[in-house]
Amino acid sequence: MPAPDQSDDRALPGRDGRGLLLVANPRSGTSVVRPDTMPEIRRRLPAARIASLEGASLDDIVADAMAGDDAPLALAVLGGDGSVSRAAHLARSHDLPLLVLPGGTFNHFARAAGLDTVETALDAYAAGAVRSVVVAEVAVDDDDPITVLNAVSLGAYPELLAEREKRTSLGKWWGGAVAAWREIHGAHRITIVRDGRRARVWSVFAGIGRGDSRRIAMMRRENLDEPVLDVRVHHARGTRLRAVASLAFGRRTLAVMRALRLMPPASDLERIVDASIDLEVRPGDAPPVFAHDGELAEARADGFRMRIRVVPDGLRIWAPGIHPQTDAAPGPLA
Repeated sequence: MPAPDQSDDRALPGRDGRGLLLVANPRSGTSVVRPDTMPEIRRRLPAARIASLEGASLDDIVADAMAGDDAPLALAVLGGDGSVSRAAHLARSHDLPLLVLPGGTFNHFARAAGLDTVETALDAYAAGAVRSVVVAEVAVDDDDPITVLNAVSLGAYPELLAEREKRTSLGKWWGGAVAAWREIHGAHRITIVRDGRRARVWSVFAGIGRGDSRRIAMMRRENLDEPVLDVRVHHARGTRLRAVASLAFGRRTLAVMRALRLMPPASDLERIVDASIDLEVRPGDAPPVFAHDGELAEARADGFRMRIRVVPDGLRIWAPGIHPQTDAAPGPLA
């Protein structure tokens, strides 16, 4: 996909939302209690075209809108990281800017962009605060590249996601707890090959931009501008308990795991900082899956090739603290 060119004069939608296609995922964020933000969104964007993912796919909604006589000038999404990541891919495919309205459980990318609330995002939109950010693309075998906003992972974390998806009736939190317990007893090692070097590992995490050096599992990026991948490889020299403990995401959880001496030693970890990485993956007895932005994807059970690369200025978003884009034609109420 081509990176956006900030020097052009493409039009932006109006402040009232005219020219904006907003897609809401009503299933996002059901594990947390939040006020209904749709009334405020409708009040501030009265002219926006609003669609729901209830009974429809994001791809189909966007394709239908772009095929119409009045194609949108921008895309907006109200949802969690999975919905935002897919919307970003579609926005890039159609060369549209993206308005991210946080509505999920964790909202990793939205928080990294300073969009902690829907109100903050709407304020950035009203201010015309458009900017470009670094994204990544992951390609498996001969499949088309997938846009990534936060991280790609192999091994223990995707396997945990696969276990959690078997228990959706328990909800995200309880399902995750049961999946983690099962992983402590049944996590699988996988084999990766990079530059001819073979390794048995518990996990691989590739995050966008340099992240916290103390962490292995990186789901939320530290910045939006650094065009590198920060790859953490957890070599399978320790126990399954440490493999699962290494998936500690929050600072408090990480501190507890370190205090209990459950985190793997530095000798089991490898860090690679590069603009791209190319891996041969041999799952063995592990499920042939990987994760991108917390979403599970399947690959070939007999092994697959994974290529990840960063794309500087790969996506335009609205984010706070940015001067309005002055080289784009104003919307109707701008």
